[in-house]
Amino acid sequence: MDANFLAVLSAVLLASVPPSASSLEPYDLLYDEAVRSFYSGDYSGVVRSMEGALASYAGVRRTRVRCRLKCQDQHPFGDPVSELGFFDVVLRRAACIDACMEENIGVQSRHMISEDVVHDFNRRTPYNYLQLAYLKLKQPDKAAAAAHTYFQANPEHVEMSENLEQYKDQEGVNEHHFVDREARPHQSSFNAAMNLYEQEDYVGASLLFEDALVEYYKADVECRALCQGPHRFEGHDHLRYRYSLYEVISDHFTQVLHCEHECVRDLATRPGRLSPMENYLPLHYDYLQYGYYQTERAEEALQCALSYLLFHEGEEFMTENVNFYQEILGHGSEPREEAAWYLRRHKKELELLLIGSQNMGVDFTAGNYWSSSGGRDDSTRIPSGTDGGLEYVPLSEKKNVNVAESQPLKEGGPLLHDYVRLVHNAAELNGTQRVLLDHVVSENECAALQELAEIITVAGNGYDGRTYPHTPNERFEGATVLKALQYGYEGRVPMKNAHLFYDTSERVRRIVESYFVLNTTLHFSYTHMVCRTAITGQQEHRNDLSHPIHADNCLLDPEANECWKESPARTERDYSALLYLNGDFEGGEFIFTQMDTKTVTATVKPKCGRVVAFSSGGENPHGVKAVTNGRRCAVALWFTFDPLFREMERLQADELIQTLITQSEPVHGLDINPKDEL
Repeated sequence: MDANFLAVLSAVLLASVPPSASSLEPYDLLYDEAVRSFYSGDYSGVVRSMEGALASYAGVRRTRVRCRLKCQDQHPFGDPVSELGFFDVVLRRAACIDACMEENIGVQSRHMISEDVVHDFNRRTPYNYLQLAYLKLKQPDKAAAAAHTYFQANPEHVEMSENLEQYKDQEGVNEHHFVDREARPHQSSFNAAMNLYEQEDYVGASLLFEDALVEYYKADVECRALCQGPHRFEGHDHLRYRYSLYEVISDHFTQVLHCEHECVRDLATRPGRLSPMENYLPLHYDYLQYGYYQTERAEEALQCALSYLLFHEGEEFMTENVNFYQEILGHGSEPREEAAWYLRRHKKELELLLIGSQNMGVDFTAGNYWSSSGGRDDSTRIPSGTDGGLEYVPLSEKKNVNVAESQPLKEGGPLLHDYVRLVHNAAELNGTQRVLLDHVVSENECAALQELAEIITVAGNGYDGRTYPHTPNERFEGATVLKALQYGYEGRVPMKNAHLFYDTSERVRRIVESYFVLNTTLHFSYTHMVCRTAITGQQEHRNDLSHPIHADNCLLDPEANECWKESPARTERDYSALLYLNGDFEGGEFIFTQMDTKTVTATVKPKCGRVVAFSSGGENPHGVKAVTNGRRCAVALWFTFDPLFREMERLQADELIQTLITQSEPVHGLDINPKDEL
């Protein structure tokens, strides 16, 4: 088709389609409102909302056509053949990858791996099984290596830490057996270089720092290649939501680019740690410039110093070093090309990520990828100001970024109900802002809620469909309040049981709000009925936890003894509570620990009607011991002070409850089930 004709057609369409009103209400909300009106018998409301939904739908469609034609004209590919050239490369690259994969690994290239398995491999769970197997085979040296490898990525694992101590005392096990089989070459070289640097072996250290850089850039290439797979972001389900061609490409490219950009953090993060080593890549050039200075290689020292300044432009200590080296040499130089190219790409990625994230409708904030606070002491950084001696100073410790409480911490307020009994306060639980209560619900209520759980809980629900989100030795099932009410409304469970789930969660919220004397309303952030069931045949010699030690609103870093309020932690959460529904199982004790994740400060044995509640920050690390027999059920609740983070399903549940209350009489004669969105 002639390009001029397409341009004329676009112009005609643009001129003939008026812009839609910016005040249009989303038609999906109007449609839901119309459906709710139908089941509540408000037929005039049905007409009003449904007509509004139809008008909104038509307006959105007109606007979508207009905007796409407008942007197509404003940002043309140029020669139509060039557009085909772009897709020619995309299609041929995809075909090449498929052929290469099939040629090298055969039919496995078409095999889909479950998320459960991928998750286990990322956590090094196979090594947990290996160490147990090697122990059975009486090969303690290999068992020690497997245990050590697993522990590197799971430093919170109390039992594995104890196992490692026992291996050290076993005959035939030596120090060199405790190796990390998954060690990353670039980090190993860096650590070895640091050991030589501390011994003032600057020649050997410089060689290893150079090796570490080579391995780092190789690892960066590999990390980026691994990013080029499928991605799934909340709210962007391409199988259900019909995107246009360029929106799909834009969204997926943005997701891939974000993954590649974050390789900076991935490569600087040691296994089992949540925060990257500070200033990691620039530090290579910092140590190299000083090592080369000490070995009288000023030319190389100058290049490394200039490379460091690419990451921290204008930093005083390194600028003085550059001036010092230039005076010695009598000429200037250029930073290393690999560092310059790396930074150019990094800056371009930031530019594109800002555009792509805006297109996706998500927030993107450029991170501080190379904090200059980590490294060597300022007093010994400048060669021109020292006598040649240099003492290595470890990476500086981060400041804890937990947000200070906006109100004084209190406890001991009224429990609101005469039947609720205080078992232990925070002091008796060896901590702060924590409490243990009994009789919050009755035995009959526990039985009704367990009966409800038998029907409504789904394997892995609430954890991206992963059946075993925390351990492969237990089956995990869950359900939300909204799902319970939906089942009740549809007659699939007794409505009184579904309503009880809703009411008891509200009862716990009010008790927590009152006991901790909070002067701000607690909103539900998430409500989840959860059951953990021990898998028969997988409990012998088990040494993992049902739920690893963690904090609810920050990322525990046991080595730094800190808890970072940063993604992916649920930083909006302020208080947490667990309502237990039974105690007829083995194991499954709730535990509080110190921030080292190893020192247990309090243990709670679940039973019907018992509630443990606590503030959600790093002051209350907690976990769950292995459930070794039976089924453990509880209602997990998280609360927030911020109304912007209220649980959306809870708001929908509130609406459904209100509909049930106000409904004067049921609608008869219609074989229609309520929509899932209600």
